[in-house]
Amino acid sequence: MTLHLHLLTLSLSSIPFLLFLFLRLLRRRSASRRRPSPGGPAETPCPESHPIVGNLVGFLRNRHRFHDWVADMLSRTPSSTLRVNSFLGLSHGVCTSNPLNLQHLLSSSFPNYVKGSRYHAVLRELLGDGIFAVDGHLWSLQRKIASHEFTTRSLKHFISETVGREISDRLLPFLSRACDEGRVVDLQEALQRFAFDNICSVAFGVDPNCFAAEEASEEISGYNSAFVKAFDEAVENCSSRFMSPLPALWKLKRFFNLGSEKRFRSNIRVINEFAMDIIKSKEEQIESAATGRENGGEWSRRDRDLLSRFMSSSADLEFRDLEEKRKFLRDIVISFVLAGKDSTSTALTWFFWLMAAHPLCERKILKELSAATAASIPSGVKIFSYDELKSLHYLHAAVTESMRLFPPVPINSRLTVDDDVLPDGTHVGKGWFADYSAYAMGRSEEVWGPECREFKPERWLDGGDGGHDDDRQDVRFRPADQWKYPVFHCGPRMCLGKEMAYVQMKSVAAAVMAEFEVLPAADGGESGRRRMVDPPPYTLSLLLKMRGGLPVRLRRRRRRD
Repeated sequence: MTLHLHLLTLSLSSIPFLLFLFLRLLRRRSASRRRPSPGGPAETPCPESHPIVGNLVGFLRNRHRFHDWVADMLSRTPSSTLRVNSFLGLSHGVCTSNPLNLQHLLSSSFPNYVKGSRYHAVLRELLGDGIFAVDGHLWSLQRKIASHEFTTRSLKHFISETVGREISDRLLPFLSRACDEGRVVDLQEALQRFAFDNICSVAFGVDPNCFAAEEASEEISGYNSAFVKAFDEAVENCSSRFMSPLPALWKLKRFFNLGSEKRFRSNIRVINEFAMDIIKSKEEQIESAATGRENGGEWSRRDRDLLSRFMSSSADLEFRDLEEKRKFLRDIVISFVLAGKDSTSTALTWFFWLMAAHPLCERKILKELSAATAASIPSGVKIFSYDELKSLHYLHAAVTESMRLFPPVPINSRLTVDDDVLPDGTHVGKGWFADYSAYAMGRSEEVWGPECREFKPERWLDGGDGGHDDDRQDVRFRPADQWKYPVFHCGPRMCLGKEMAYVQMKSVAAAVMAEFEVLPAADGGESGRRRMVDPPPYTLSLLLKMRGGLPVRLRRRRRRD
């Protein structure tokens, strides 16, 4: 009975709401006819747009390949920019893969393009006032603290040591058991376990031990499993909010606490409990060290994690009470998890799939690893140090190239503060969203040439021409213009964890490739040696995860005596 009353109330309340939408649509369509084109000789194209429904039909038809659909449309526009019209004209925006426009959005006119209310409304419950969801003073304050900590050499070496320990003690033994038993492993899921263990160790000094389960079929064990499940579902719900063609629907579900929004609210409670447990535990450690109940040398080793550094750096900040301070730290904790839990594991998943499809590149990496370990004991597992990783230029190029084609965050968005005109002449109205697609840019012939869809690490090396010269040993990595490669964002919001991410990805790639051949199980292990013509499907989410994971078989490499 209660449900019927809810539905009746919702139906009756929707009548004036729909009338309002209809009148608003008429007004906007009339205004759009009157507005002159300020952006040059031709209006910015709006492919697959229809009256009333906007781009909804095309979106629904291409939802399963959304990023490729966007890339295809952008490739057919004169300036790699297109207009976006939402259902009923409720919102307007642009999407671009033009490097000049990207520089304008993220640097030249940085104050005019903000995260804004749209971003904050979608992520408020999950990220709060964390660095990824805010602008202005709150952003600059956290950025200043983080910038200082991420540039310290002690943190870089701490990260490298932690990653190496997690690889040798957790990841490699897990993969070795699967190899010895001939089991198929979902490599994406295994890398997610590793990444969660690693980010918790680096960011909080906490060890979840997600590889505690002996059987590959078992899920992440311990009390952390509730958090991991809640966090993944919360991120997916936020993704659905972003992609919703009619945001009013999820807002109504949130208001009435129905369906996915009801589960989201429950998941946020689990996430908050996890974060607060970490913060309170860290507070106790600090208090214990301060009163001399804990050995000072031991504490000095443990306080190198990021949360301890943030708590120390923010000690002089003024808060109304302990609850406000903990809320500030809670948002930092969740931001760390979002940044470190799935981004590197997603990038590595695509990297290993590409390696299976490009055996020549795989051999070049193995040759580089062999040369780098020539002075090491051959019978041991080699874990590269921070300084040693910097010498692996071809591996660095291969990881970078894989992210060019499969960026972990495929599309990003800003909100326009005031009317503006982009460098290519595109008009952007006040309150419009301005999206930029790293996925489309990586596939842009205008940016990367006619071989833009080919996996060629050589394009990132000194003198690299896309050839396959196996004899060169003196190659060095050559970064590209950041506006052509927005994988780590650009401008003032450039990702501070970029170097940390490379350390983790290169460490994992080097250790796993040196020990195992990674063969896609779906192809019987061998026909995975295929090209880019048929990549696995991806999920429509904040991150470009492989749909269904990456099932693989592992074959141990023969060691040379």
